[in-house]
Amino acid sequence: MPPIDTDAVDPGGEADRPPSEGANAAQDPAPGEAAADAGVSTQKGTATKADPAAGLPRGEAPGIRFEKVVKRFGSNVVLRELDFTVAPGERVTLIGPSGSGKTTILRLLMTLEKLDDGLIWIGDETLWHMDRGGKRVAANQKHLHEMRKQVGMVFQQFNLFPNMNVLRNLTEGPVRVLGVSKDEAVERARGLLDMVGLSDKENAHPTQLSGGQQQRVAIARALAMQPRVLLLDEVTSALDPELVVGVQDLLRDIARQSDLTLLCVTHEMAFAKDISDRVLMFDQGQIVEEGPPDQIFGEPSEQRTRDFLQAVLAS
Repeated sequence: MPPIDTDAVDPGGEADRPPSEGANAAQDPAPGEAAADAGVSTQKGTATKADPAAGLPRGEAPGIRFEKVVKRFGSNVVLRELDFTVAPGERVTLIGPSGSGKTTILRLLMTLEKLDDGLIWIGDETLWHMDRGGKRVAANQKHLHEMRKQVGMVFQQFNLFPNMNVLRNLTEGPVRVLGVSKDEAVERARGLLDMVGLSDKENAHPTQLSGGQQQRVAIARALAMQPRVLLLDEVTSALDPELVVGVQDLLRDIARQSDLTLLCVTHEMAFAKDISDRVLMFDQGQIVEEGPPDQIFGEPSEQRTRDFLQAVLAS
């Protein structure tokens, strides 16, 4: 069995890799699985909508604040003294062209990329720095580990552990990282699988699931860690078109019925409009424009935003 990174439950280093052949082969749902991709349980011949509020993390969520954040890859400056905030419990979506730095923001919050300059706050604590003797110093691994517990991320390529069945994909992190008892982790996992309409798939392995089902498991796995901040990175981009709606409906329900702070990256403009309290338009590592969805998608003030939306909607 390959080793598991107990500091980062999601194998984020694989986020930009293509899915395995097994995952590709599972994109088309087998007969009887379409209902599960639509969020409906088919166990024992019934057709009952899962309660999207069951098993969701509760309690006040922290806000997010970026202060003069800089991220470079070699000579390429991806984020340029970026300033923005997400209020506690707010749902914010980042839009913009590929390569504008949107996913880098999420990966910095998950500590999958290292900060070059500036400060990132989660609640009233800095993520990449800590106080020592009244001075702000670079965070050590213990501090990063504790801060990461507040943040969950759903990747576009699912990133499930292929050697584990669905139930263990959901319980491994809580047991190994959070110190939750196995019985409690299993109970929570089964509640989450019921929520996402996959209670009959707990013994299946990822390659036995459709793409939509794999993404539902990935969402449940992120929630199993009881995060206060949930990051969504193009979560429907790897799915066949007929599976997208079911996953988006599930995320809408989670967003509306939880108090999670939500930061989403997507090219699905209708989804962004529906799920967001606020939308930020990014280009070349900076915010071009921000505002409520009706303003950004109805009457954007910046020509760059208008050009981007026209190109995306035309495609």
